[in-house]
Amino acid sequence: MKIGIIGGGIGGTAAAHAVLSKGHDVTIFEQAPAFGEVGAGVQMTPNAVKAIKGLGLYERFLESGFCPKAIVGRNWQTARENFRIDLGAEFQTHYDAPYIHIHRADLLDLFANELPPECCRFGVKCTGVELTETGARALFEDGSTFEADLIVGADGVRSAVRGSLFGTGDLRWTGHQCYRALVPTGGVVDYVNPDSTFWMGPNAHVVTYYVKGGEMVNIVAVTEASEWVDESWSTRASHDDMLADFAGWHPDLAELFSKVDEVYNWGLFDRDPMESWTKGAVTLLGDACHPMLPFLSQGAAMAIEDGYILGEALALYPDDLAGALAAYEAERRPRTSKVQLEARERGRTYHLPTEEEMAARDAEYARRAKEDPRTTGINTDWVYDYDPRGFAGREKRQMMTVK
Repeated sequence: MKIGIIGGGIGGTAAAHAVLSKGHDVTIFEQAPAFGEVGAGVQMTPNAVKAIKGLGLYERFLESGFCPKAIVGRNWQTARENFRIDLGAEFQTHYDAPYIHIHRADLLDLFANELPPECCRFGVKCTGVELTETGARALFEDGSTFEADLIVGADGVRSAVRGSLFGTGDLRWTGHQCYRALVPTGGVVDYVNPDSTFWMGPNAHVVTYYVKGGEMVNIVAVTEASEWVDESWSTRASHDDMLADFAGWHPDLAELFSKVDEVYNWGLFDRDPMESWTKGAVTLLGDACHPMLPFLSQGAAMAIEDGYILGEALALYPDDLAGALAAYEAERRPRTSKVQLEARERGRTYHLPTEEEMAARDAEYARRAKEDPRTTGINTDWVYDYDPRGFAGREKRQMMTVK
């Protein structure tokens, strides 16, 4: 099929790689002059790593990643350990994949570098799509158009593709703002453990982890905002404001924050799950259909899963686009909806305002740890267990049952 993908981020490039590998004619449209991601880290949980394995990119992926020792929850002032999930051999065997930290630019390169240059068009901004008798047409700001058998909207939380077919709708300011920064350390240092560390305090939390093979520390520091903050990854923030918002937090964090040269802030916006994200020969992917808060570290992971499943669905239904898109959406929408809503709930539990509420939450973490160390704290066993590589087998069994 002739397929147009709108958006050259992580989800769009992963989808392009997936459908190209199935023999389709793919063109990806990106409004920037080249592929590029801002300076930030991303946590690739086992479910996403399994999709990367399925795409045949696992060995290259590991070359750019950092494998943390554990996921650890800590008290904001004392560094008391509230929960720990070991990420060693037993964890990796259980999920058939490791937990990896990677720079977003390295993750984007993993997919983008696999794409033939002739299938990539840069500097073109999509303004919407329309359905045609034979497929769909993408419309661009410069007046050009692109007709295809299938158009995939992978153009982010403010998706023009979504807006033209489903309306701009319910994008909602959450009241959270996120400071993000990268600190070069030249290796693992004594004030930042080689873990994915969640520091939880009143009305705020901080996540720290290594990227670039342990050469840099990524900081994600989320607070309650008193006024609107733009949804942008490129808005510079005040270092002094960041220090003031986290005054009194543990000395290890204070030392790490003191070494920040550039800090950005990012307003967190949310949408309710969609009832449908496909119309005719147009479907959506990633943040275009299920933008989610970052509290489960699943935004990029869900987009990569989407891209992989879309490729598999098109291969399973080679002569039935409607059937392929129905299977894709049926597989993805229930899962991404649950992740969206659970990530929203974590915005509450990570930011409890009083010592009493935090103590009760931490006691619950301790109780879970005795039952099953993998589900303690962030309780994400159900997220990590998912294996997108099993979709084709499940769908084939379903097709046989229907017949």
